[in-house]
Amino acid sequence: MFTGIVRAVGEIVKTTPINKEDQQAGLRLTVDAAGLDLSRVQVGDSIAIQGACMTVLRHAEGKFEVDVSQESLSRTAGLDRLGPVNLEAAMRLGDTLDGHMVLGHVDGVGEITAFKPVGESYLLQIKAPKHCAKYLAFKGSVTINGVSLTINEVVDSADGCTISINLIPHTVAETTFQYAQVGDPVNIEVDTIARYVERMLQKTST
Repeated sequence: MFTGIVRAVGEIVKTTPINKEDQQAGLRLTVDAAGLDLSRVQVGDSIAIQGACMTVLRHAEGKFEVDVSQESLSRTAGLDRLGPVNLEAAMRLGDTLDGHMVLGHVDGVGEITAFKPVGESYLLQIKAPKHCAKYLAFKGSVTINGVSLTINEVVDSADGCTISINLIPHTVAETTFQYAQVGDPVNIEVDTIARYVERMLQKTST
């Protein structure tokens, strides 16, 4: 489990096919952890990369490796190429929950439709796919590329919805949002509680 509080902006510095003879085998990523403290990370531990939970295979000299299946690559954005990524190590017993409960399970890929300064902050708008839309609510929590955020507005459409989020300068500076551009794909994880509420309502109505 994670909190959605990014601890470092690292960088995917190498991607290697897990099996060059099998195009469905996925990729092995080498990630420069930058400011993420790896001293407490062991092989088998989880690290969220752009909001997707991955298992550490090995680490040394400030870098770590993970394997990403083709299934995960097909359902996420930003894990198939070199570049900056948000990093967060898994919570430990006794850690504070500063964001919200994040599982590192990407529910869908959205698209940035607006990103611009407004006053002292930034307006971020994201078009979310239809299967995610029903879980997104005004003042509800959402995880975008591993960052815990609060939704300020939801505008529904036939093919999903557009959510508006206010970003303070600190959040932009300390995450990959500093590189964000309109048209960029983003990983979306909806609030875990919303998923359970839907399931309970389904069982109640049957």
